[in-house]
Amino acid sequence: MKIDGTPYRAVWVDEGDRWSVRVIDQTKLPWSLDFLRLATLRQAAHAITSMQIRGAPLIGVVAAYGLALALRDDPSTDAMERAAAQLAGTRPTAINLRWALDRMLTRLRNTLAGQRVAAAYAEAAAIAEEDVEQNAAIGRHGLPLIQQAAEAKAGAEGTTPGQPVNILTHCNAGWLATVDWGTALAPIYMAHDAGVPVHVWVDETRPRNQGAALTAWELGRHGVPHTVISDNAGGHLMQHGRVDLAIVGADRVTRTGDAANKIGTYLKALAAHDNKVPFWVAVPSSTIDWTVSDGVRDIPIEERDATEVTTVTGRGTDGQLATVRVTPTSSPAANPAFDVTPARLLTGLITERGRCEATAESLQAMFRDRA
Repeated sequence: MKIDGTPYRAVWVDEGDRWSVRVIDQTKLPWSLDFLRLATLRQAAHAITSMQIRGAPLIGVVAAYGLALALRDDPSTDAMERAAAQLAGTRPTAINLRWALDRMLTRLRNTLAGQRVAAAYAEAAAIAEEDVEQNAAIGRHGLPLIQQAAEAKAGAEGTTPGQPVNILTHCNAGWLATVDWGTALAPIYMAHDAGVPVHVWVDETRPRNQGAALTAWELGRHGVPHTVISDNAGGHLMQHGRVDLAIVGADRVTRTGDAANKIGTYLKALAAHDNKVPFWVAVPSSTIDWTVSDGVRDIPIEERDATEVTTVTGRGTDGQLATVRVTPTSSPAANPAFDVTPARLLTGLITERGRCEATAESLQAMFRDRA
């Protein structure tokens, strides 16, 4: 995807030394575009835990490269297993992390120690390229939903020609959360690039404001019309017919179609269901956890630091960044990072193989080779 006309990816191997890993420091957005150089296992793990990089697919790819970095120091089996365990413990909810590490270990356990570094980089690169291809496919399968909505608006009585399709999204499921294209935003980018008029309602997504800081930034840099809204405004907009469809991503989808995504997604799905607004979840197959059937009961929900709730960071009128407390010092805060939207509230899933209902039967039919 593009930043002011220049194409970027969210992670790549340094073109100079050809072994360290470069990523965009997402904690600095939207105020500055800074790049991190990851050269050690510790740096890769820190980038994940500190959310310098985030988004389920991107976490998986960076973890894969993190294991490759670890093997540069020690390619032994014991060291490899310890490094994988350290990376696996960085974030509990996103299934892509475990999926990528399991895939890396499957390849590397059957590789001689002296050949593991090269094999690790090759496998990590393959995972990255597959992520790009899968997200592009998600975009192609989601694009008709937006085209159909545009055609319906154009043919509706009393509408003005050229009115945009209004799409609501939550958190950041764009290219910053993947290697390229994104999941929920991939169909939007493709619609925009194809000349379909679109407008995106961007939830701010408290407490870390990934929508306001990241989604709005990347949409703006690519030239997609959008408006940032408070998290509580979505239901109001739906009631007044100002949302044509909602598309969100997910960090884990159960084999029965339940979807874990950033906290607040469940409430938007309830509002969409009440107002008959189509609500789609866009995910690559690596986000599907075939071992879990009950998302509310069985998906671990990360509890993050309370300071994410009690404080807000922004740019002051003097142009300087500042973090301020917004709650009484005596008040504790809870910070569950995700919630689970039951499959019954979803219109369906958009995957790299096509669209399907959020049911065990539909998922199994689409992914017979994996289910």
